[in-house]
Amino acid sequence: MSAPDLAGLRVLVVEDEMMVSMLIEDMLTDLGCIVVGPAARLDEAIALAEGEQIDCAVLDVNLGGQPIFPLADILRAKGAPFAFATGYGDAGLRDVDKGSLVLQKPFRETDLARILGELRAKVG
Repeated sequence: MSAPDLAGLRVLVVEDEMMVSMLIEDMLTDLGCIVVGPAARLDEAIALAEGEQIDCAVLDVNLGGQPIFPLADILRAKGAPFAFATGYGDAGLRDVDKGSLVLQKPFRETDLARILGELRAKVG
């Protein structure tokens, strides 16, 4: 299976762990994506989601003890596809979020590329 074409895909990155955020940015750059952010706090992430052009997002479920769900609701209302990044699978998700794409931490670039390919297919 060939890697999806992700060139130019604008991806909002929301991650509060600096090293993980840098790793995701590097992976996205390697895949040809344009990184929006990253944001380490919910208020930053919401401002980016509302003020920047994005195609999709990768959302850490827990930002320093604050759940990401208000941003997920905003993105869903805007029709912007997203994936949750978490070490807990879908166990930490709300009922409304069950069935969403989940990147299981830790993940490799191939995992990220696969998820982004699925998100790109949902971009209008």
